Amino acid sequence: MACPSASVPSSAAPRRRHPPLTGRPWWPWARRIAIAGFLGFVVVMLVAQARAIEWDQVLSTMRAYPWQVLALAAGFAALSHLIYSTFDLIGRHYTGHTLGAGTVMAITFVSYAFNLNMGTLVGAVGMRARLYARLGLPAPVIARIVGSSMLTNWLGYCLLAGLAFLLWPLAMPDDWHLGRIAQRVLGAALVAVAVLYLLACAFSPRREWTLRGHEIALPSLRVALVQLVLSCANWSVMGAAMHVLLQDKVAYPMALGVLLIGAVAGLLSRVPAGLGVLEAVFVALLAPPLTKTGIIAAVLCYRAMYYWLPLGVAALLYLAMEAGARRLAAQQQGRPAG
Repeated sequence: MACPSASVPSSAAPRRRHPPLTGRPWWPWARRIAIAGFLGFVVVMLVAQARAIEWDQVLSTMRAYPWQVLALAAGFAALSHLIYSTFDLIGRHYTGHTLGAGTVMAITFVSYAFNLNMGTLVGAVGMRARLYARLGLPAPVIARIVGSSMLTNWLGYCLLAGLAFLLWPLAMPDDWHLGRIAQRVLGAALVAVAVLYLLACAFSPRREWTLRGHEIALPSLRVALVQLVLSCANWSVMGAAMHVLLQDKVAYPMALGVLLIGAVAGLLSRVPAGLGVLEAVFVALLAPPLTKTGIIAAVLCYRAMYYWLPLGVAALLYLAMEAGARRLAAQQQGRPAG
């Protein structure tokens, strides 16, 4: 996978128009029906599981958490959001735009919080596109920043998940058909993806490509290593927050491995915020030895600290950004702000 280009063109390259697939007019509708059917199946399964949970015990378990545990987990959650907020600084480095580092980190934080709770199109793409565009960045530059951030995020995921599967394979449920040998093979493939990316950045003689009018370029090995370190740090801190909330009842590598599996399961399920999916993965892989009540309580505390509280802060920050953008536009047009 390649990174965005290090240079910013003065004007956007024209997009090539591709003829519609007139031979398969049924395909878009079939795809929508399949996705809707899959989502319906997921929702039905999640509702069935939720009805089997004793919620009174879950709430009692959550209220019984020591404040020191909650404070430490919240600190790890805040640190993870801070680390992720630096991802777009990499895109700033090799696109060369001149927005301030604080502004870039604020936009990244807002988009990430909305991405976690409302999906990639709303957060990672929609929020970034709107906020960067209102500050004057052209669409090609925004696309490179978004691509850079997403690549950074999943680069570290590949390395950590690969090492987790290789070194600490989990006891999977029988109906998952993913034994220890299959996990190690998958782990080796994921590690290979990360290593091959670094090797390409270091030794590839060809550095630039054009794909559908967009320039794509490999960064230097130094930039690629920064991407890998930041992403690994972010995922590791997320795992630490979950490990703390499980109150050391499972080893850290296991808590991290289950979280990594849950992250992909939530993404593939297309359920907003992976709601219910992350809980189901933790229950399937950790109960027993942990109780289902304790696991659900831990994951809900994690959601509150990592998903919901940052979303509230991000919403207020987004409103402040919108108000600032309106004031700036009004000043430029010489009229009072609305």
